[in-house]
Amino acid sequence: MQDNTLIAHESAEALAASSTWQRQLSQAVRDPAELCRRLALDDAWLAGAGAGDALFATCVPEAFLSRMAPGNPGDPLLRQVLPLGEEARAAPGFVTDPLAEAEQRPAQGLIHKYRGRALLIASPTCAVNCRYCFRRHFPYADNAPSRAQWQDALDYLREDASIREAIFSGGDPLAANDKQLAWLVGELESIRHIKRLRIHTRLPVVIPDRVDDALLGWLGSTRLQTVMVLHINHAKEIDSAVIDACARLQRAGVTLLNQSVLLRGVNDSVAALEALSERLFDARILPYYLHVLDPVAGAAHFDVSDNEARELVDKLRERLPGFLMPRLVREIPGEPSKTPL
Repeated sequence: MQDNTLIAHESAEALAASSTWQRQLSQAVRDPAELCRRLALDDAWLAGAGAGDALFATCVPEAFLSRMAPGNPGDPLLRQVLPLGEEARAAPGFVTDPLAEAEQRPAQGLIHKYRGRALLIASPTCAVNCRYCFRRHFPYADNAPSRAQWQDALDYLREDASIREAIFSGGDPLAANDKQLAWLVGELESIRHIKRLRIHTRLPVVIPDRVDDALLGWLGSTRLQTVMVLHINHAKEIDSAVIDACARLQRAGVTLLNQSVLLRGVNDSVAALEALSERLFDARILPYYLHVLDPVAGAAHFDVSDNEARELVDKLRERLPGFLMPRLVREIPGEPSKTPL
């Protein structure tokens, strides 16, 4: 019989660990003027930051902000999260729903694009608001089901035996609390034809303390094969805390992959992409996809042409072994898979 004192102590420790990441999330920088002040940016950036924030709210956790270089508006991490006035400029072909997801939602909180897998909007919240996000205009208010409302999506999964993989996305799925996520995983486990759980997340990168005992508990105990696809665009995002968090995930049996977006002014050089792949492998994460930018309204200033992307990847191939080469792809609405470039 277990010692009740020990159980209480372990429960208190789990609660403290949980509150650590949740507190960090609640205390993220959300005022663009504060972000500019913290990074010692010239006042000339304030007007643009305010204009961009009015279109898509600022959110930058302290752990991510601490990796940025003060006084450098071109810092590759800051550039991903700093609102700009350029976001208000219309650009041909850049739209609010670049992947036509409104046409692919058979139930609230569920997106079904590809055969064999379906995506669940497990949380409407992100830990960091990336300015290039293809879902920056997504109607999260209409896709945040309660437990009762999840039943329509779960019934849809039960009735389609071709679906072998459930994907947690968002927002960021790990912004949901572990009790809710564990419940949802339990529901998926009861569907016999589902054998894999894939989680697309940025939280272990921007708030490494999110990888706590509560998260590892349900991740490590599910019958589902678990794959976590992290979203890291630059080598500077991976510090020792991120490497430690990844090691804990791996010990729990989670396969770690990474997908990046090719972004003007962030990682659009062979040197930056090479350093990213090498640093990913330092953390035992395998490069998976390198996406060209989805043409979402407000992000045209990040765009890198397909031809330039191909040239970068061709040169990158000369520097890296095949297992460190991400696949260059574009997502095209209506196609049965990602399209290699």
